[in-house]
Amino acid sequence: MVLHRPVGLAGIIGKWPATHKNTGWNAWRGRPKINGVGDELNPWPIVVSAGVMTAAGIGTWGAVGPSSELFGPTVRHTASTKTIALTFDDGPNPAVTPKLLELFERYSVRVTFFLIGRFARACPDLVREISARGHLVGNHTDTHANLIFQSRMGIRDELEQCQVAISAATRSDPPRCMRPPYGFRSPLLNSEVRRAGMHAVVMWSKICWDWKPQPPERLIARLARVGRPGGSHGDIVVLHDGDHRALGGDRHHVVAALEHWLPRWRDAGLEFVTIDLAAVSDSARAPRI
Repeated sequence: MVLHRPVGLAGIIGKWPATHKNTGWNAWRGRPKINGVGDELNPWPIVVSAGVMTAAGIGTWGAVGPSSELFGPTVRHTASTKTIALTFDDGPNPAVTPKLLELFERYSVRVTFFLIGRFARACPDLVREISARGHLVGNHTDTHANLIFQSRMGIRDELEQCQVAISAATRSDPPRCMRPPYGFRSPLLNSEVRRAGMHAVVMWSKICWDWKPQPPERLIARLARVGRPGGSHGDIVVLHDGDHRALGGDRHHVVAALEHWLPRWRDAGLEFVTIDLAAVSDSARAPRI
């Protein structure tokens, strides 16, 4: 993010007195100045600059912080500590998604896939298979755009094109939830999500840094943080079955890590849920972790 110098400070804090001039120690040099009015230090530029920086920091956190609800409510947990919601971004991916579907069938697990619209158009049969096997499908925009820098019409187009692509592939109603690419949100997003007929912006409580090829052991170790006892709500875990840059991304470490953890989570008494209202109805008000 680029922080711009404030323009028109006089309009913010009132006009400077006629006697205003710089009396700082380096007034005659081409360096940053401490401004003074007469012989007194003028603190306003410092205060205003600090305020601008604070506002910029709050805005940045509101846009990218997983726990932020500055720009509208989000879902980050399941409603019960006995449940876990596995979610997958950037698919469908014909190189990996079918292997995950077979794995989930083996353990009777249902998950949520947040799909990219252009990949859904490229692989409609795979999208249809995801839905037919009982998994929930969500909107991950049409091109994996960074929504912070999109206009209202840009956000609207990203959401609507993805809705159409998924609905055409599944031959059913469009998704009711979405996840913003990178988790980045705009102040405009919440109203456009509702306009597109969706009820939830879904974030996460656990992220496992799985979007680059890596030895499965690394991801296995990170997933040990999921479903630990002691919390008041269950985890929503973000993983990736695809690569937003192109179809065919290598995510085999994700398959291997889940082959390790699915039976262990089952043995620990965890139930796998999708992102629907019954499973996450209380999570938007859950304590943040």
